[in-house]
Amino acid sequence: MNKPFEIVGDEAPANEGSSDRLDEAARAAWLHFVAGHTQQRVADALGISRQSAQRLISLAVEAKLVRIEVVHPIARCMALAEELRRLLKLRSCTVVPSDPSSMSGTLGVAEEVAAQIERLLRLEAPLILGIGTGRTLSAAASKVPPMNCPQHRIVACVGSTSIEGWATFHDVVTKLANTVRAPHYPMPVPVMANSAEERQVLLDQKPVRKVIDLARRADVTFLGIGHLQEGATLFEDGFVTANELKALRKAGAVGEMVGWSFDADGNFITGLTNDRVVSIPPERDANARVAGVAKGDRKVPAILGAIRGRLINELVTDERTAEQLLAARR
Repeated sequence: MNKPFEIVGDEAPANEGSSDRLDEAARAAWLHFVAGHTQQRVADALGISRQSAQRLISLAVEAKLVRIEVVHPIARCMALAEELRRLLKLRSCTVVPSDPSSMSGTLGVAEEVAAQIERLLRLEAPLILGIGTGRTLSAAASKVPPMNCPQHRIVACVGSTSIEGWATFHDVVTKLANTVRAPHYPMPVPVMANSAEERQVLLDQKPVRKVIDLARRADVTFLGIGHLQEGATLFEDGFVTANELKALRKAGAVGEMVGWSFDADGNFITGLTNDRVVSIPPERDANARVAGVAKGDRKVPAILGAIRGRLINELVTDERTAEQLLAARR
């Protein structure tokens, strides 16, 4: 059974003191770190002063008599996050534990995103929070507690309706803004226009230009990452047809963010549905904080593509997906 602390006396350098002194230090360290005694109880057990006990414990650490090992499951997630951050050159990465028994596509990641959004909105300094769409972000918005944040602005990075005019299933901005009482700026356009010409007409509208300008100045942006395999959100929610989805895959598309389809290297697909997307394309700006939010086996190619193309520089995912990302990276 693993212990969080292990005494390893054979690693101590010879010049750290006499053998007897190191024995005393090891004994004090065991009482403190393994037995869990306070420094005063260590002192009482060894018949020395509290200050002496403190010096012995410090000596044990300095002499490398103590090996610290965190055995909580979260430690594995932190190690995966750091490895992903380093290998993929991310600005930050958060990995949450996976629940092997759960079939949810949002569990864990939605809660973490909600916690990150809450921390941002509790800041006193005004900020602009950009929000994309997707099931995970929608679930996250439902988990943010009621707050009063008039100093912040929440802006949509994607339209709020379909071509036919019905509201999207995941209007994250309105849901979140109503909960935290912050000024919010939905994008008053469909996710996709009927044609490239119609798209340009919509983008030329003054209210749309204002929202786009605000979104591009966001301090932090959260974007869902979608796959383009069977069951893709773009298709399930009625934004593309089955034939269009096949055409995107044939053109090399592996994922999408706010409707923009991209390939394994993060390059936007030329033509096809991208000619009709009205939302703001993810910015390749190293100074902007853009967090991709996704988990699941089918999303691994899409996540890697978004990272390779620098469409995102932060990532929130789960343990299983992180392991698959590292395996694919190698």
